[in-house]
Amino acid sequence: MRVERIDVIAIVGGCVPERRDYASRLAGLTGRILIPAARLEAVPDPIEEAMMLAPWCLHPAGVVIEFPSASAMPDLVGALADEAGPTRLAGVVCVVDAAHLMSDLARESFSVHPALTRLAGRPVPHALVAVNQIEFASMLVLVNWESLDTDELSTVMSLLCHLNPSARLRVDHGGELAWRSGDAYTTEQVRPGWVALLGGAHDPHMTDPRVSSFRYENVRPLHPARLERLLDTRIEPGEFGLIVRSMGFCRLATRPHVVAEWNHVGGVISFDPLVRDDALGGDEDLLAVGQDIGFTGIDLDRAALSRALDEAALTDAELAAGPGEWARFADPFPAWQSVPEDAD
Repeated sequence: MRVERIDVIAIVGGCVPERRDYASRLAGLTGRILIPAARLEAVPDPIEEAMMLAPWCLHPAGVVIEFPSASAMPDLVGALADEAGPTRLAGVVCVVDAAHLMSDLARESFSVHPALTRLAGRPVPHALVAVNQIEFASMLVLVNWESLDTDELSTVMSLLCHLNPSARLRVDHGGELAWRSGDAYTTEQVRPGWVALLGGAHDPHMTDPRVSSFRYENVRPLHPARLERLLDTRIEPGEFGLIVRSMGFCRLATRPHVVAEWNHVGGVISFDPLVRDDALGGDEDLLAVGQDIGFTGIDLDRAALSRALDEAALTDAELAAGPGEWARFADPFPAWQSVPEDAD
């Protein structure tokens, strides 16, 4: 006999007092039991603890779980939305501090909390945690917005819609809440804006003249040394505008048979191996031939940035020289300890 799954609304966000307040109000509005972050933050794995506690909250309306800041969103969604598990993930609310959003997404510090480093095997950028909370949410609730002028508020709201075009955006006035449950989550998510960009379905419902997103593609591998110079001397200083988020797939010429994940937010970027070409089955398509990256930012010069990225790719002569010659190129990026046999 199948056990009834308990309905869960997850509350996330780095603004602790406002997150706590919203979780409490939402639990009262929906008649759900509240599991506060204070109950989870002292354990090594808050998500695992939440999965153990949720089935004991036997209430017809379900439960609201306020998660600590150190919670990995892919793990959270994967655990709570698993159809074989005890929970049904009805929604994820991300409480966003409007006054500190840009500084949160520009942080260059790292967290060593075991809940975040378990899968990565290394410290995780705080900015990546913040942007993932936005990208995986079904509702974005803006707090502390009163100090922003009209233009600043418009830019912040548009940026959120570009980072996650499928989420509902609400400005919190501190009073009665308007909650509407949408479709339950599945373990496969298409909410992040970069996924929508690569899929040709990016359609943010709020726009601002300063905020834009675009998809960059180039089939030629990147020259690692030229890419590093581009990142350090042109992109990071803001020559092409403020790139808030870029994510997708790329290939380095010195590692030509591996598709890598391009993962950038604020001042932090990483390149991690995803899959080897020779590990694909006969009926499997390449994850990416060259570069396929979604960019979102403020005051972006799309044409100039695209040209600069093109210049970091191999020239005609370099491409014709072949992988044997590419292996001689300077490669300043960290070596990959291992390459997965297939993509996850």
